[in-house]
Amino acid sequence: MDLELQGKNAIVTGGSMGIGTAIAFVLAREGCNVAINYRRHDTEAKDVVAGIEKMGRKGLAVKADVSSFDDAQNMVETVIKEFGGLDIMVCNAGITWDGVIWKMTEKQWDTVINVNLKGYFNYNRAAALVFKDQKHGKIVNISSINGLRGKFAQTNYSASKGGEIAMSKALAKELGKFNVNVNVIAPGMVMTEMAESIPPEFVNKAVDETVLVRIATPQDCVEVVAFFCSDRSRHITGEVIKVDGVQYI
Repeated sequence: MDLELQGKNAIVTGGSMGIGTAIAFVLAREGCNVAINYRRHDTEAKDVVAGIEKMGRKGLAVKADVSSFDDAQNMVETVIKEFGGLDIMVCNAGITWDGVIWKMTEKQWDTVINVNLKGYFNYNRAAALVFKDQKHGKIVNISSINGLRGKFAQTNYSASKGGEIAMSKALAKELGKFNVNVNVIAPGMVMTEMAESIPPEFVNKAVDETVLVRIATPQDCVEVVAFFCSDRSRHITGEVIKVDGVQYI
């Protein structure tokens, strides 16, 4: 199915690894010029840009801290200057720093909230300023089923992911009259570089929770993201789609 994304310009935060890289590539496959942000993985970011350009699209990697309000604004301005505009914002960058709440430090809480929730605010806001004025745009926020159900030893992560969902619903109401769609993907466990460090017993438990009896790959998530970035989803906004193999229902 042609999603008619030819020539659209997109930003994917956290695009140097995992789900972010898969999103960047599927958008490029569908015709988008794609800019990614990254913080530490310089080599990986360059490889993603090379992969995008190999598909005949424009690629751009911007070193930016998603928790920085100014970095977000500067990145959006840079992408508009380099690409000539912005049509799509996909917020994906995120971290975990687990611990039961009675052992969780203030730094653990603040770091996860600043990256996962404030980081989404920073980029959603920067995109909203552009999309509102041009009267079109797509925002897709990558959350988690743990933002819907909560997760033991993840009060900080669950709070940040639940906050992303609530923020997206509110933003969908604010931006609807400007022809801007805001939607959320809530994956279950996805086998990324970050997940590979999880002890096997926790991975096995996640498998047991699903009805499909397998862990998702990044590719399982990205086709839904591409759909939300296209006008095929023009009458869908404020929605949360779980991509979890019924890990949570």
